[in-house]
Formats: sequence, structure tokens, C-alpha cells
Amino acid sequence: MNIVIIDYGAGNTKSVQFAIKRQGFDAVVSNDVSVIKSADKVIFPGVGEASFAMNKLKESGLDGLIPNLKQPVLGICLGMQLMCASTEENNTKGLGIFDVKVKRFSTNVKVPQMGWNTIMNLNSSLFNGIKEQDYMYLVHSYYVEVCNHQIATTKYDVNYASALQKDNFYGVQFHPEKSSMSGEQLLKNFIEL
Repeated sequence: MNIVIIDYGAGNTKSVQFAIKRQGFDAVVSNDVSVIKSADKVIFPGVGEASFAMNKLKESGLDGLIPNLKQPVLGICLGMQLMCASTEENNTKGLGIFDVKVKRFSTNVKVPQMGWNTIMNLNSSLFNGIKEQDYMYLVHSYYVEVCNHQIATTKYDVNYASALQKDNFYGVQFHPEKSSMSGEQLLKNFIEL
């Protein structure tokens, strides 16, 4: 199994790589277009600020590559948000894989949402062996509204889409690599897609 974690200077690549290793697989961390194209599975992590991360993707030409990948792709946290059409974070245009906007949480709640929260309305083989109301670990100030691409939701201030799917593209707002047994199960399910 050839698993590649995209390295564009804005991802928590090491913790994702260790989580894949715990599943019994090796993952290569790379920003090389040919290495990414030839992967069986691609993981697109992300932490930090959206416009900085999009600029990093553009600098390396990955902004043109990622939306055209044909193998299963998993965006994590900011990676998922960058797969959307746009984000309110510095009015940043995204990759447009999911035709939805990323919005900022209101001032009614503590921002960022940081810590454990439940996932509900699970609707994908990505969640095989994961139960309704299982906890995942989240750290984010922006969210995707409920939409026709959602495969899981979470409630914090509002109900929002905590996981998305369109064709071969999957996105999760939470960090499976930091989400204990449920997160490990999700990574296993992704590898087995």
C-alpha cells in the first residue's frame, strides 16, 4: 500500500505519519507531484491559517494537482477546509472540491473549539466500526455549514458538517491521528477503502 501524506509546510505530517504506522503501514511525506500522483491513498493534513496554507499550495503547484487526484484523498482539519470553495478566514479562495463555504464560529462560544466533541449522523463506510456520538478531537475556529456533502455532523454553537465526501474526496474537521480508538478506526477504514 503506497500512502502519501502531502507536505506543503502547513500540516502536522509527523503525527499523521505515526498514526498510519500504528495501523501497520508506512506513509511517505512528500510534496513531489509524481510521488503524490502515484500513491494508492493520499492524506492532506493542515494546521494554521488558511491564506498562508493556500499560498504554500500555490507555490508548490499542489493547488492544481489535488483537485484532479483520482485515488482516495483524506483532508484533515485545515486540509478539509481548503478543499472547500472558500473560507471566511482572510477571505481565502479554496480548492473548490466541495462547493461550500467555511464560516467562523460566532462570539456566542469560546473560539477555537478545542478538545473532544461527538460526531453524529454518520453516513459513510469511513465510519465503519465507529458509533454515533463517539468522541473525536477538534481544534478549529472555522466550520463548514451542513450541506449535501456531509457524512457526519457535530454541534458547537451550531450543527455543522464535521466530515464531507464527494467522489474520491473525503474530509474530516477533527484530527483522527489524535482521536484515540475512533480516530485510529477511521484511518484504518480510509486505508481499506
